Amino acid sequence: MTAALRDRALGSFLGLAIGDALGMPTQCFSRELIHERYGVLTGFEQAPADNEISRGMPAARVTDDTDQAVMIAELLIDGHGHVNPHQLAERFLAWQQRMQARGSADLLGPSTIRALTAVANGTSPHDSGRWGDTNGAAMRVAPVGIATPAHDATVLVDAVVDASFVTHNTGVAIAGAAAVAAIVSAGISGYDWHDSINLAFDAIADGSTRGHYVPAPDMLARVQWALDIVDENDEQTALDLIADLVGTSVATQESVPAAIAIAHLFRGDAWRAVREAASIGGDCDTIAAMAGAMLGAHHGSAAFPAEARAQLIAVNAGLDLDALVDGLLELRAAA
Repeated sequence: MTAALRDRALGSFLGLAIGDALGMPTQCFSRELIHERYGVLTGFEQAPADNEISRGMPAARVTDDTDQAVMIAELLIDGHGHVNPHQLAERFLAWQQRMQARGSADLLGPSTIRALTAVANGTSPHDSGRWGDTNGAAMRVAPVGIATPAHDATVLVDAVVDASFVTHNTGVAIAGAAAVAAIVSAGISGYDWHDSINLAFDAIADGSTRGHYVPAPDMLARVQWALDIVDENDEQTALDLIADLVGTSVATQESVPAAIAIAHLFRGDAWRAVREAASIGGDCDTIAAMAGAMLGAHHGSAAFPAEARAQLIAVNAGLDLDALVDGLLELRAAA
């Protein structure tokens, strides 16, 4: 393991958390309201009182996106590369209960809570994710990309399924998560952006065949279309089309192509990418988290300002990304 590879792995987890924290105050707001109030975000902001999900949260606080990714990382490390489905259900539900006890409205997403409640009521983990088609698997999948080498798309998708099926056992959700994991893994391995996208295409094609069928657009076509929008338009037009046509909802087929497109548009500037993603509206904390994880894996931790990194760690007590990254890279080296 080289120092550069480790820094790219740390950059991926940092990028996820920084993007998430940037989008915390703006999540579920319209793009118009965000631009009226903030323009394009220049840094962390505290949650406003009229954000029903995040109100009361201080600037730079992460949301469930980062918390779920941390739990996946811990489960991977504890399970020597595999996620125990029952432990996942128990840990996620315990987290939900702690958040509710604190009065937080920033809770598990719809597919996740539905599946985990089913497991708690006796449903097999292999059946609980039957209808999970939202972006929860993709938003928390970066640790899988950190822990899994990029040389074999099938092995990578196997790892994505292992970490996802309890809550998101559908072709569209697995394909979206596989795309993010592939780009993260490829970046850590030192691939350039275009080669990473090619690996993501292979992972999407494989992931789309996994899990259960739900009605959804073809993920590979959606990602390619989103990339074409970026390549065929100027910067502002591309952002407008991503927001208005690709979409920014919790649907996997919207938010994952949107995140990949924004990362593609600003592939040389990870800090700009996460700020633009956090300003695009809708599920923008998740879109920014995914974009940050993908670009952080290509550019390393220094792609994000030192002040932002320091503020993130200071505000989120106990967020020990270094230890998690070291544990995940041990798995990667042993694979």
